[in-house]
Amino acid sequence: MENKKILLIIEDEKPIRDVLHTKLESEGFTVIEAEDGKKGLDLSLEKHPDLILLDLVMPKIDGMNVLRKLRGDSWGKTVPVIILTNLPSEDEGRNRDITELEPTYYFVKLDKGIEEISDKIKERLGLL
Repeated sequence: MENKKILLIIEDEKPIRDVLHTKLESEGFTVIEAEDGKKGLDLSLEKHPDLILLDLVMPKIDGMNVLRKLRGDSWGKTVPVIILTNLPSEDEGRNRDITELEPTYYFVKLDKGIEEISDKIKERLGLL
């Protein structure tokens, strides 16, 4: 990868953060981690990562509010955000809220493998 791309993983489950971090770092990405929504939002606005992987259910600030606050920021309104969650996408109210906040992708963790997530990141960043 010629230009290092910075990815921010905002995920409260350490095993998931560790797997994503190891995989993405092995593919040449610079990876930053946050274990809760507040830290993730602060790091996002400070570091301006090229892409954010965001869980929805987290301590301090949930993922929906992180995404709302990002979309309200001049930089954050265009940053690619991939939602990784265990919440199914069938909830119509949540789907409408998420759609309005324009995430790049919405993945249910149990339905997607690490390779597919990695490919979607590369695709979104124009690396495929």
